[in-house]
Amino acid sequence: MKIRVGFEIAYLCPQPTPMILALNVHYSRASDLVRPDLLVMHPPVDLTAYRDGFGNWCSRLVAPKGRMVISTDALIHDHGLPDVLVPEARQVPVEDLPESTLVYLLGSRYCDTDELSDVAWKRFGDGPQGWARVQAICDFVHHHIEFGYQHASNTRTALQAYREGRGVCRDYAHLAIALCRCMNIPARYCTGYLGDYATEPPYGTMDFAGWFEAYLGDRWHTFDARNNTPRVGRVLIARGRDACDVALSSTFGPNKLDGFKVWTDVVEI
Repeated sequence: MKIRVGFEIAYLCPQPTPMILALNVHYSRASDLVRPDLLVMHPPVDLTAYRDGFGNWCSRLVAPKGRMVISTDALIHDHGLPDVLVPEARQVPVEDLPESTLVYLLGSRYCDTDELSDVAWKRFGDGPQGWARVQAICDFVHHHIEFGYQHASNTRTALQAYREGRGVCRDYAHLAIALCRCMNIPARYCTGYLGDYATEPPYGTMDFAGWFEAYLGDRWHTFDARNNTPRVGRVLIARGRDACDVALSSTFGPNKLDGFKVWTDVVEI
């Protein structure tokens, strides 16, 4: 099937403002793009593209004073299959993990593992390991946090999400990631597009989505504590330790978000 993905985001800047954007489809899906996700700026500005330390495509620019609109409208081919389940995937002892995964065992800006270690071991220490342990963490987080866009906060940590019991998709991901890391399972944050295809209505307002990947066996596997069920049509944008590493935009000066629209629509099956 083919999925139309894109967005239109507007900023108001009282002065010229440097920005870093992480808004392009991940390089691992580049060959699936039928129509490329070129960033369009109004008014036009110069862009410099680069790959960050996690392999994500990023863009640098200086937004002019006034209103600037960033948009893209891409078409991507998708296999149309739900997230893969591998219940036999085992947990790898820390001493046997690949060096590239070790950073995803450590605490990070939003995944405060030092504060959640006791909670994790008390809840999951005596349970199964491997895939079943990650799924148990997802089950717990899915039921522990109440979802609501009114609960969104760009400063909430995993510990705060645990204590408050509310949040949005990024909070589900942060808490699940932190608990996995506490149990010695590498876990990393993912952001991207995720539509409502193959789900039951009612459908919410379209937005970018946050989920996570856990390293089990010899590879990374997709998990989603917010939805807690295999989904169809994920389109990855970026991966990192947590949402701080994959912010859609990082601005270096005062600004105001003046418009935000995202779309993810299946156009062919």
